[in-house]
Amino acid sequence: MIKELIARNRSYRRFNESKLIPRAMLYELLELARLAASGGNRQPLKYMLSADSETNAKVFPPLGWAGHLKDWPGPAEGERPTAYIIILGDTEVSKGFGCDHGIAAQNILLGAAERGLGGCMIAGIQRDALRAALQIPERYEILLVVALGEPAEKVVIDDVGPDGDAKYWRDADDVHHVPKRTLEQLIVG
Repeated sequence: MIKELIARNRSYRRFNESKLIPRAMLYELLELARLAASGGNRQPLKYMLSADSETNAKVFPPLGWAGHLKDWPGPAEGERPTAYIIILGDTEVSKGFGCDHGIAAQNILLGAAERGLGGCMIAGIQRDALRAALQIPERYEILLVVALGEPAEKVVIDDVGPDGDAKYWRDADDVHHVPKRTLEQLIVG
């Protein structure tokens, strides 16, 4: 059922680094992105794949991992993603990308969840550093990085408390809590 798949599709930030993702599976996930809706059907998105330790080591440093967890610099060695999909906007196809990259990333992550994997959309990127590290040509705008791997953490959904604070947090057992507003809080009128 789609609701269960969506509920399983959390932002995971710690992974089992010994569980590698075959390149063929990344192609399967990109096929899901390829089928995503695109504004005006322009299809301006392009993708770079990283699934080897050498390239992954270049992708990891310029990424921001969890803005609300101020004392956490990101996953430690052994807990890092085993693959990344860098979503690029081809400025020779379009000058604007609307929400195409968000739709494509969601398709990728739903496909990953269906396969027992997890991931995280990362927009906090030191773009100049990533561009230099991967030698990304200037014509491509770096839009998002999708980190992927076998989850090595538990993520649970909670209701937003009476104070209205929706910031995610980790408890004493390192369980990652993601508060979500109720339907009643979302519907206007």
